[in-house]
Amino acid sequence: MNHEDFMRQALGLAREAAEDGEAPVGCVVVDSSGDVIGQGRNRRERDKNAAAHAELEAIADACRTLGDWRLTDCSLYVTLEPCPMCAGAVIMSRLSRVFFGARDELTGSCGSVINLFMEPYGHSVKIIGGVLADECSAILSEFFKKLR
Repeated sequence: MNHEDFMRQALGLAREAAEDGEAPVGCVVVDSSGDVIGQGRNRRERDKNAAAHAELEAIADACRTLGDWRLTDCSLYVTLEPCPMCAGAVIMSRLSRVFFGARDELTGSCGSVINLFMEPYGHSVKIIGGVLADECSAILSEFFKKLR
């Protein structure tokens, strides 16, 4: 599988979120062998929880799968640029790479508002943006257009 294939899996989760009235963001965590070990989608409305982001759910799922909080040599694929909370979780879980689709001009922490991954936290994460950006942006635009 390649980066686009993993992002398509994240897009599938984003579509599930949208069907449930959640902001359509999906995420998968992939280990160094190319196996999906964690997945998540937004559930803030259902859970009435500001922290119920796709990335946090996927990271927690991956930690359960591995039986460890360290996700070294794993990659995270998410349809929307991570916010500061999720960027912090990426750093603290020791993920190696983040691939994201759409930029988030309001809360994006991979360069749109701030790049938290450039700070000297003691763990560096490689960031690759724009993977299937048009598809990731479109699902968000369609969802919010329907709300208005």
